[in-house]
Amino acid sequence: MTYQRRTKDQLAARVAQDIFDGAVVNLGIGQPTLVANHLPAGREVILQSENGILGMGPAPAEGEEDFDLINAGKQPVTLLKGGAFFHHADSFAMMRGGHLDICVLGAFQVSATGDLANWSTGEPGAIPAVGGAMDLAIGARQTWVMMDLLTKQGVSKLVQQCSYPLTGIACVKRVYSDIATLECTPQGLKLIDTVEGLTHAELEKLVGLPIAAA
Repeated sequence: MTYQRRTKDQLAARVAQDIFDGAVVNLGIGQPTLVANHLPAGREVILQSENGILGMGPAPAEGEEDFDLINAGKQPVTLLKGGAFFHHADSFAMMRGGHLDICVLGAFQVSATGDLANWSTGEPGAIPAVGGAMDLAIGARQTWVMMDLLTKQGVSKLVQQCSYPLTGIACVKRVYSDIATLECTPQGLKLIDTVEGLTHAELEKLVGLPIAAA
């Protein structure tokens, strides 16, 4: 196989490309926060942060950080014109009430039909991190996952059935990875695109599951 994986910034740009104009979006902790820096110019996307921000902007320039203005991952962010702060409970009411168009989350595993496992590996001594993931996964109109497709050991994070504790059932609509973009459907995985040089057959071999053609 001769292909080049997407860098984290390239992956963030790929996710940002599919966010529609006027969408209200929550970006999860970790890789998803990079999406804020790659939103296409001229496209209005309203970013919500679960710690109580609406209208969150990209990361500030070095030296211009205000650590009273942070996202859920405690990283400094900016506030766009018209942005607002509010109570944590109001933020979760937005998340649970179906007011978010899209949330972008990381994951340990995603099943072919869209089950999500992203808060614990279930291993002894592992520190679980539920946060607002369950509320987001079920409350948002669309849940997208952004992750490396394979673990460091080369095992696919896309699986027939999740072996880790579940965050949500049949909630993931799309998986954006470093080598391919896929859709999760009740019938299983469907290909959206792959990086240049990676064939459909090679991707199926890496994942170990059937993938319907685009």
